[in-house]
Amino acid sequence: MSKLYFYYSAMNAGKSTSLLQANHNYNDRGMKTILFTPNIDDRYKKGVIHSRIGLKADAIVYDKDSDLFAMIENLLPANCVLIDEAQFLTKKQVLELSKAAVIKNIPVLAYGLRTDYMGEPFPGSTYLLAYAEELIEIKTVCHCGSKATMNIRVDENNNRIKQGQQIHIGGNESYKSCCRKHFFNYEV
Repeated sequence: MSKLYFYYSAMNAGKSTSLLQANHNYNDRGMKTILFTPNIDDRYKKGVIHSRIGLKADAIVYDKDSDLFAMIENLLPANCVLIDEAQFLTKKQVLELSKAAVIKNIPVLAYGLRTDYMGEPFPGSTYLLAYAEELIEIKTVCHCGSKATMNIRVDENNNRIKQGQQIHIGGNESYKSCCRKHFFNYEV
């Protein structure tokens, strides 16, 4: 039986880079992959997974109403499913991915944030943490050198934003990864 994997971390740890490397490894061995990216991630171009170091690949766009099991079933045969920005998945979609791993016997690798800028879990991450057979942390560092596990949202002047909607699409200009000490001290 194949597994559902959740690769999680704070911002700027290389989740998309790791996903694209896994995709390359499958493709380099003549295997087919299915890549998904959320419709709301429009930082670069919709339908493209793009890493900060410049790697990119085309992907299938999904939204909160997409039936991922049906989409995967229609795209088979494939050797692996890769999901970018998995924190935006719904509970139903996480269950669909888990079902695809078990019923279609295809590994599903989901990459995303565990928590938002206020330390609250994303719904997709909550259910990935509950249903994934394998949990893999991708590590990054705080500005102090400690392991970064949290995210801080900042404004254009690098001041911490302490309230607002959970989802705000952005990169280094909007978010900083940090250790819990700096998260609780409200430091950037």
